[in-house]
Amino acid sequence: MSDARSHALPLPWLDRAGRLSLLKLAAFLLAVAPACYLAGAYATNTLGPKPITALIHGTGEWTIRFLLASLAVTPLRRVANWPKLINVRRLIGVTTLAYALAHLTLYVVDQNFDLAKVVSEIALRFYLTIGFVALLGLIALGATSTDAAIRRMGKNWTRLHKAAYAIGILGLLHYFLQSKIDVSDPVFWTGLFVLLMGWRLMQRVRLPMRPWSLALLAVAAGLATAGIEAAWYGIKSGIPADLVLGANLDFSDVIRPAWWVLAIGLLLPVVALVRGMPAARKPAPRVERPHRVQPAG
Repeated sequence: MSDARSHALPLPWLDRAGRLSLLKLAAFLLAVAPACYLAGAYATNTLGPKPITALIHGTGEWTIRFLLASLAVTPLRRVANWPKLINVRRLIGVTTLAYALAHLTLYVVDQNFDLAKVVSEIALRFYLTIGFVALLGLIALGATSTDAAIRRMGKNWTRLHKAAYAIGILGLLHYFLQSKIDVSDPVFWTGLFVLLMGWRLMQRVRLPMRPWSLALLAVAAGLATAGIEAAWYGIKSGIPADLVLGANLDFSDVIRPAWWVLAIGLLLPVVALVRGMPAARKPAPRVERPHRVQPAG
């Protein structure tokens, strides 16, 4: 009789050998924390007059955050010289899918389970259409995230999972379009996406990954974030770009997203200096070699 445990799903906080992994446990706790918070807020009636709408927004925002977290694993593990970080990428990816499915499910609940209306809304509203396409992409990635799928698909698995970049773009555009007036949050997360994609571009063109180049990447991502914010407000609201760009230099009210992206980006060269430096080697003990006895004559 085969052991039933061999067919059971592995616990997310265990490594491949079945031992407790503190890294995976921490990632799992971080993954379920937002869901617990949202569930608790709903149970205590602290989500405002439209709790389901608040839950829809909350799960959607956490979908974006976990998606970007999954894209940040490879840069961080290389910059921080932390190879084991790759062990939590699948967990973060599955978490992203779970929040995205919750996001759609809550939307169905908000529409009183009228599936015909849900389908028509997705088909007719552009921001819902691109959000649904992004969800389909996440489902495809989640369905092929198993070891068996990786072995079966071979190189096609890598090609498919590069769709995460396009899914990120669609998800962020969905985030922008469903926002009302203030788009500071979508701008910030888009800036981080630009930072992560910039790192991958540097890898692709084989630019040296040095603290100075990572610092330049942070500056470029910050400037791009400011440009995205100015362009969005200019297109949607007709606000002159120079006014939006000038607001980035006014610190009397709030700090604009571009500065936060710059600050986070500048952590990369700091991490590279601290974690990327080889450990100092202790000098090898000097071994006294015996003198050779010269033959007489």
